[in-house]
Amino acid sequence: MVVSKTELFDTSLQTKANLFKALSHPARLQILIFLAQTKTCISGDISDELPLSRTTVNQHLKELKDAGLIDGHVEGVTMKYCMNAKKVKEMKNLLATFLDEIQLPEDFICQ
Repeated sequence: MVVSKTELFDTSLQTKANLFKALSHPARLQILIFLAQTKTCISGDISDELPLSRTTVNQHLKELKDAGLIDGHVEGVTMKYCMNAKKVKEMKNLLATFLDEIQLPEDFICQ
């Protein structure tokens, strides 16, 4: 049986890595910013808001949905996208905790 190298790490690190990976593209960051700024669920085509093709935007939306950061469901003939506030808060806490864990002393010098 082949084991994924990510499976060699503890579940907590795998969870963090999967969430952080969802943030690893500027288009995904822009989608999150757009949804947060609208403060509502968006029906229709988010690709109108980005300088990318509809297909590319849909791939980025899928990554964000897979990470649980946004929800998307069909409403009539359009898709409705919403921020998953609970998951975003969870990610925010995970990131803050992670950064606290790796905090370096102010006098740290890399040689």
